[in-house]
Amino acid sequence: MAANDRMNSASSRLLPARRASAGFTLIEILVALVILLVGLLGLVGLQAKGQQAEMESYQRTQALVLLQDLADRMNANRAGTRAMGYVVAPNAPVGGPGALADCAAIGLTTTAAKDLCMWGNLLRGAAEAASSGSCTTTGTGNACAGAMIGARGCVTYDGTDEIVDSSGAKIAGTGVFTLAIAWQGLAAGYTTPGSDNTKPLSCASGSYGNESLRRVVTSTIRLGSLGNY
Repeated sequence: MAANDRMNSASSRLLPARRASAGFTLIEILVALVILLVGLLGLVGLQAKGQQAEMESYQRTQALVLLQDLADRMNANRAGTRAMGYVVAPNAPVGGPGALADCAAIGLTTTAAKDLCMWGNLLRGAAEAASSGSCTTTGTGNACAGAMIGARGCVTYDGTDEIVDSSGAKIAGTGVFTLAIAWQGLAAGYTTPGSDNTKPLSCASGSYGNESLRRVVTSTIRLGSLGNY
């Protein structure tokens, strides 16, 4: 009898410990769910930031390709380049929204003017068209998808450092040409310097409402004149 009493007493002391470790309480489950939800929200935010950064990088890459396109055109038409045929003021850029220009029908008289017309169409996205909408010379241009958002281009010239010939005279058109492309980014917060409309970084300044949305890339070229030495 005494042995049974001792066994029952030992069992009663063990039961509470077994009950305490039998499972999770409701509060513990709720805390775990809150932690999980916070982690998932952070993951969603990170994914959104990643997609935004990917789009920003894509647009910058497109802009660099289009900068090289105009640089090649200017190198192929050196006479027109030195005659300032490609200069486009930062406050009057080519490109932007709207229908494509009909470069063959608007009576362009020089190679430089034709190049700028075609470059303007590339900035409007003529290289790629969506399956719906209009990307033509008569449409709205809403289906032109081959460039950046609101892409515009400018070309400035700095003649303060023109090359001199053997007599010491400056050779016209041998200074530095700066090509610039501006477009609209996806997130505010960037500061693009330049409010002086003679400066390359001012290209399309004021065209996007919020200046912190404006993105600009530039490239420089310089043409020699070997016949003048």
